[in-house]
Amino acid sequence: MTSRTPVAPATHPRGAIALALAFVLLALTPAGRGETAAITPRAPLSLFNGQDLAAFTTWLASSGTTDPDRVFSVVTGIDGAPAIRFSGQHYGGILTRERYTNYRFVMEFRWGLLTWEPRKNAARDSGVLFHCQGEPGNNTPDFRAPWQRSIECQLIEGGTGDLIIVGGYERGRPEMLFPTLQSTVTPSTRRWHPQGEPGQFGKGRNRTDAGYKDPAWKDVTGFRGAHDAEKPVGQWNHLEVVCAGRSLAYFLNGVPVNAATDASLSEGRLLIQSEGAELFVRKIELHPLQK
Repeated sequence: MTSRTPVAPATHPRGAIALALAFVLLALTPAGRGETAAITPRAPLSLFNGQDLAAFTTWLASSGTTDPDRVFSVVTGIDGAPAIRFSGQHYGGILTRERYTNYRFVMEFRWGLLTWEPRKNAARDSGVLFHCQGEPGNNTPDFRAPWQRSIECQLIEGGTGDLIIVGGYERGRPEMLFPTLQSTVTPSTRRWHPQGEPGQFGKGRNRTDAGYKDPAWKDVTGFRGAHDAEKPVGQWNHLEVVCAGRSLAYFLNGVPVNAATDASLSEGRLLIQSEGAELFVRKIELHPLQK
């Protein structure tokens, strides 16, 4: 940096304008809002230490940042190892304290037996929200929704790997904001296909279903499709989501099940949902992208 004599803004209008502009730009940056830059993993990061939820905060539509009914807890002895239990009783999730970008997400999960109203007899349901933006709960104007603006990898019986675009509000703006992205689907359907028909997705066209999803899928407990990539209830599933810049790719038990490019979001927090069904998670890791 070269050394220059400071110029007083009061006597130099151009300097005053430049200084004011600098403050405006600073206020618009994450650091200006009191946030640090998104983290790019340089080595594997484990977000679950086997003991507590130190890497997360909790959020429930019914009670905000408190969890009086222990929807989220760490349990021992689930198939011989600690796991996070999501009871499913109330809608919400655990939200990472940090923001992340450019990583390979790895999670192992399996369903429990409990289901709750209003989805007591529906397909077991949860999900992972990627690139979460804004305040928790911003999926509704009162900021008390279970979710926030993001791109979801849905976990649901018969359709794990559905990609859902989740809209959200910002304070002082009346309209809901939606992420956008490009994907390819089998013509006349919304099922993802790697060589399918390309299209733009966002508001009004907010999802692509997992490529293997049965056309006869029904929202009933225990649904299994003819070519289901998910293992039966009680068995552990391996989920990977590659977030590389503005692209996302979903893999379930080694099978590519969905993908998108040109997403308007490329960084943010992650949220794992509680959505009416008991869920166990025993591994949550972020890995560096392969060069």
